[in-house]
This record gives sequence, structure tokens and C-alpha cells, in this order.
Amino acid sequence: MKLIIAAIKPFKLEEVREALTTIGVRGMMVTEIKGFGSQSGHTEIYRGAEYAVNFVPKVRLEIVVADSLADSVVETIRTTAKTDKIGDGKIFVLDVEQAVRVRTGEINDDAL
Repeated sequence: MKLIIAAIKPFKLEEVREALTTIGVRGMMVTEIKGFGSQSGHTEIYRGAEYAVNFVPKVRLEIVVADSLADSVVETIRTTAKTDKIGDGKIFVLDVEQAVRVRTGEINDDAL
């Protein structure tokens, strides 16, 4: 099993969710986050005062899938979340040792 963690632009969330559902992803965790990378924040003007925005809003997706689906999930997120502008996000793939469904006690692939 693989844990796929993706940080994407918030307005892309629904489009990514729909695309992942289409390829067979049955669930994900979503968290609103703030961060910076190459983008390094920016400045904005509010009520005449200029201020620095050092952390940019993003959405963090966490998805656990069978090994066989991982590459497809990564590619789907990559193509769907892409805007060709700086700050499109990052995707990380990690190994998952064990998964347990709390309600039934099912483990690993059956728990997904």
C-alpha cells in the first residue's frame, strides 16, 4: 500500500476529487494548510496598507491506495491540479506498513 500526500491549490480540490473518484479512489482526507516553496509568498494591499503574505493557502490530500493504483493516482493528481503557474503544489508517495478499518477490523487492502 502507498500513502500519497499532495499539496494543491484550493480551487482545484473538487476537480481533483472528481478525477480520482473516476479512477477508483474510494476515500481521502483533506486538510486546509498554509505553506511556501518556490513561490515564497507575496505582498498584498489591504485598505491602503501593504503587507507580506508569507504563507500561501493550500489543500493537503492524503490518500492510501493499493500499490497497483498508486502511479495512476499520482498522474491523475498531477494532470488535474496543474495550472502551469508557480505554486501548483507537490506530491509525495510513502510506503504504508499496515491499515486497519476500525469498524470491522479488516486489515491492509481489505481496509481500504
